[in-house]
Amino acid sequence: MRKFLSVMTATVMLAVALSACGNSGGATIKTVEEDASAAAASTTAAEEAKESTAAAETEASAEGDYHIGIVTGSVSQSEDDRRGAEAFQAKYGEDRVILATYPDNFTEELETTIQTIVNLSDDEDMKAIIVNQAIPGTTEAFRQIKERRPDIICIAGESHEDLPEIGSAADLVCNNDFVARGYLIIRTAHELGCDTFVHISFPRHLSYETMSRRVAIMKAACEEFGMKFVMESAPDPTTDVGVPGAQAYIAEHVPEWVEKYGQNSAYFCTNDAHTEPLLRGLLENGGYFIEADLPSPLMGYPGALGLDLTEEAGDFEKILAKVESSVVEKGGAGRFGTWAYSYGYTVSAGLAQHAMNVIDGKSELTDIDDISKAYEEFSPGAAWNGSNYTNADTGVKADNTFLIYQDTYIMGDPGHYMGSTDVEVPEKYFTTK
Repeated sequence: MRKFLSVMTATVMLAVALSACGNSGGATIKTVEEDASAAAASTTAAEEAKESTAAAETEASAEGDYHIGIVTGSVSQSEDDRRGAEAFQAKYGEDRVILATYPDNFTEELETTIQTIVNLSDDEDMKAIIVNQAIPGTTEAFRQIKERRPDIICIAGESHEDLPEIGSAADLVCNNDFVARGYLIIRTAHELGCDTFVHISFPRHLSYETMSRRVAIMKAACEEFGMKFVMESAPDPTTDVGVPGAQAYIAEHVPEWVEKYGQNSAYFCTNDAHTEPLLRGLLENGGYFIEADLPSPLMGYPGALGLDLTEEAGDFEKILAKVESSVVEKGGAGRFGTWAYSYGYTVSAGLAQHAMNVIDGKSELTDIDDISKAYEEFSPGAAWNGSNYTNADTGVKADNTFLIYQDTYIMGDPGHYMGSTDVEVPEKYFTTK
């Protein structure tokens, strides 16, 4: 795999609104003296002038007179995703960046989900639409958009649909590296002294290719490291129980799980809403938490720790420091991990930035280095790694689909990075299913 994000030296202030990049004016058009005896030359010059004007207008449009749409879940379901979209909007303005939210109960409101995404293409100035997370219905929405507006760039962040499927409709797909992380999360748990790994999920998530393959990889990695792998079921928050019911179930069962599997057991849940009660329960009862499904110091930690991060909003160095201090205070040093920068936040803002760079002619859509530059703006100093998605059935790598991950940070006094992005993941795991 290829490490593709370099360490930045400048700090990016995410909440500061910046002026739109580019030139808002047109080019100066050269005039040609009229000469009755050179009508042909005059005509040619006029045509060139017309073309120059058109080019200037196109450039002006590309450099500022267009819109970018970002669709995310709600704050209650996917806070980091939404906050990243808001940060990008704050940077470039509400007049250029249009935000939309898909329903919390998106599995039951499929048509509403599709229409929410498609509606953004009604805007004649819309040039790119980013959906993060790309929940079921995104593929169909992108197909409908491409039928009516083939000029719009469609980008999927963290797809819930099978990657070959979403890749057939989207121009670009970026997911967390479920292959590498399936191995590395287990490896990290082993290095921290864990003997059991508990995977918490529900049937809908386990039907996704990305999650089912990750489970298979985690099982295989547990065998490699001599650990026990356990599956536990929990309610799906998109069903009738809702988020409150799902969270109550986790809160009730964490003490039982820790007693059953022991203090050296590590836990992982596939749903954002499950994360907060899981963290709270592990802080109170023991056990390990390597990182969230979509890692972030904001994923579950503020609620589990009772933290108000209003003053630190947008500054992930301060956010991580405050979260870490509270974890240590509650006796969790060396047992809880995260990514230093929010994955969901970075994906929403970073993919929108990448789309803007592509529209402005500064980047290539499927160049992993260009994608990295856009991510860097919202995760200064972070170490990342990534690769093209490989189809486990065919062994073929997709040109427009990328899997990425950030180094794991274990909180403590002091905390430390695990060096995950420097670890070579055994090749066999890339086709494990």
